[in-house]
Amino acid sequence: MNTIIGLLIIAFGAMGQSSSYVPIKKVKTWAWESFWLVQGIFAWLIFPYLGALLAVPEGHSLVEVLSTGDGAALKAMLYGSLWGIGGLTFGLSMRYLGVALGQSIALGTCSAFGTLIPALMVGTDLFSGKGLVLLIGVCVAIAGIAVIGFAGSLRSKNMTDEQKKAAVKDFALGKGLLVALLAGVMSACFSLGLEAAEPIKLVAIQLGSQALFAGLPAILMITAGGFLTNAVYCIFQNIKNKTISDYFSVSTSVFINNVLLCALAGILWYSQFFGLALGKSYLTEGSVMMAFSWSILMSLNVTFSNVWGIILKEWKGAGSKTIGVLVFGMLILIFSLILPNLLN
Repeated sequence: MNTIIGLLIIAFGAMGQSSSYVPIKKVKTWAWESFWLVQGIFAWLIFPYLGALLAVPEGHSLVEVLSTGDGAALKAMLYGSLWGIGGLTFGLSMRYLGVALGQSIALGTCSAFGTLIPALMVGTDLFSGKGLVLLIGVCVAIAGIAVIGFAGSLRSKNMTDEQKKAAVKDFALGKGLLVALLAGVMSACFSLGLEAAEPIKLVAIQLGSQALFAGLPAILMITAGGFLTNAVYCIFQNIKNKTISDYFSVSTSVFINNVLLCALAGILWYSQFFGLALGKSYLTEGSVMMAFSWSILMSLNVTFSNVWGIILKEWKGAGSKTIGVLVFGMLILIFSLILPNLLN
């Protein structure tokens, strides 16, 4: 029962993350780098900070929790800065490929690297026992994502240039695929950051934090590192493209509207890792499902992002065969979520 509750919480967070790009589409006037920076303030600083406060036991401080663990906070922040590169290119993959295909490619790569590399780092044998179950589960998830990627290529062939531009304004398949693959590899550093920050979680529990919230301070350090990377790039682009005036040149009503939309996008984005931290507390420590939790989150993100892709008509004009392939890929992903429990 606890496993089901944990999966439902992770699924709820994944649904939020996959919805986070919907309000971004409503932002007016601002250039990409402008709204990306503002939503990042909410997604990577404000909401993770508020979440981390939930883990601080009475009579202690967040600084106290983060300063313990033999430099774990700094290690998590370093991985976070590398993950930030993935987050940056992840946003670009949405720009060039759309919500559905961009997230599918990027999150599929992220799923594989983010699940298998931590397992290898602790010496897990991927060809026997729990390691083999983990490897099979990841391979099935990647297979589902590959099918979805194939659906994306079919869509590209079947749609005219005008239809592509109508669905995704800056559609560019070649550039988008390269960006999405880079995003996936670098985004896997978030999973590595969680492993490096495990001492922070243990210290929080020792100080009296509830296990349900104990993983949230680590997420703050990772997202803070990611924010630094993204902020440097976005401000550079603001200066280069002369869009620094975006924040001041719009009317008060447009400014408030844009900030509120970015805040909504930020809390929806953060919900995936808030849900992951809470959901993992219901999974058995050291179990296959715990090791597979990162892949579960990524698979759910891909599934829900493609649902949004259909709702936003990004697949309009793609043809019934292409939509059938897309749905088949999503079903494979859903099956991959329960496979570890069936094999274990």
